Amino acid sequence: MRPAPVSHATSESRGEGRWLLRFEVHVPSAYEAVWPALTTADGLRGWLAAADVLERRLGGAVTLHWLNGGSTVSGHVTAWDVERVVEYTVDGHGRMRFHLEAVGTDSTVIRFLDERAGTDEERLDCLAAWHHHFELLESALQGHPTDWSRWTDARWAELRASYGSFSRT
Repeated sequence: MRPAPVSHATSESRGEGRWLLRFEVHVPSAYEAVWPALTTADGLRGWLAAADVLERRLGGAVTLHWLNGGSTVSGHVTAWDVERVVEYTVDGHGRMRFHLEAVGTDSTVIRFLDERAGTDEERLDCLAAWHHHFELLESALQGHPTDWSRWTDARWAELRASYGSFSRT
C-alpha cells in the first residue's frame, strides 16, 4: 500500500552553503498518535531512524542512527513543547523542527523545517530524503512501520530526480 502523496517541499538559501527546507505534511491521524512517532524511540524507528539516545526534554541528548545504511548523528533537543513542537539540532543534519497542529479530531498538519549546511546537490538529496521519510511516517501511522532490512533507495531516487528537474524550472 502506497501512502498518500506528500507535497513537494520548498527551500530557500540562508547565505553561502546554508539552506532552509520546508514541508507541510497533512496526515490522517490525530496529533496524539503523531507526537509519539516524532518523540519516542519506537516511533522514530518506524519511519526515520533509531534513537540510540533520546532524552525527551529541552536540552536532552539525542543520537539518531539511520537504519537505511546512513550515518549516526548526535545533538540535543532544542525545542520541546509537549504535543506541539519538537526540535532536534544534530551534527551533520542541522536543526530539524516539527510543529504539530490538530485539524479536527482525526488529522494533523506537520510543519517541518530543516535548517542545514550543504551544497545545492546536498539540498536536493535532503529534499528527496525528507519527502521519502514523510511518506514512511504516513505509512507507520497507518500501522505499517518501515522494515529497514527490506528498504531500498528506489523511491528516494525517483524523488531525487523529481526535485532535480523541479529545481531547474
